[in-house]
Amino acid sequence: MDASIINLTASVFPWATYQAKKGAIKLHVGLDHGGHLPAFLTVTEGCQHEIHWARDLDLPAGSVVVFDRGFFDYEFFNRLNQKGIRFVTRMKRGISFKVIQRKEVCRATGVTSDQIIRLKGKKAEHYGLELRRIGYRDPETGQHYVFLTNDLNLVPLTIAQVYRDRWQIELFFKWIKQNLKIKSFLGRSRNAVLSQIWVALIAYLLLAYLKFLSRTGWSLSQLLRLLQLNLFERRSLAGLLKP
Repeated sequence: MDASIINLTASVFPWATYQAKKGAIKLHVGLDHGGHLPAFLTVTEGCQHEIHWARDLDLPAGSVVVFDRGFFDYEFFNRLNQKGIRFVTRMKRGISFKVIQRKEVCRATGVTSDQIIRLKGKKAEHYGLELRRIGYRDPETGQHYVFLTNDLNLVPLTIAQVYRDRWQIELFFKWIKQNLKIKSFLGRSRNAVLSQIWVALIAYLLLAYLKFLSRTGWSLSQLLRLLQLNLFERRSLAGLLKP
């Protein structure tokens, strides 16, 4: 899960509240690991924090949710625990905790630590949060990460790989902004902006389905270009792939 800002001019879009002299809307997205397709999405004013959106989500029990430090919230962690949902995130700096248990790790895999901790502080202690803290150094970049999860069973390297897959949602935001023209809008009203965004997302899902049908290994960008070249041809989408 993640959120992304689309900047707007406050004087042109006065309803899109964000900052004093800036307007914006925010896309809140849950990307499914299977196929990396958007499973759910909400559009709000830019001033709404993503944690407020996340708290209201009704995720199915047994889910594994991955998010960045923008969702670091003790109440949110507690809700996920109570619903039987596992999560993986990065730990914020300066968070106070007490180590309850240390586990042996294989440093050859890049894992530097595997600990069971209890978060300290008035709010954390109110929920009695005991979580798993995993240190990992990326062998390619040398950068060190500290992950926090309530999953006590997966091996540490798998936890690191689960979080690495979060990068797919960043690629999703980048692709739709560059290719589906949702950085400039045809209308100024809230309804016009939302309509353009939803049409763009429908187009994205159609392209993903077309890619699935093609089985040619073409990228979404190549398929989009193919559609643009045949925009005024009366042919089925599947027919475009079989000239």
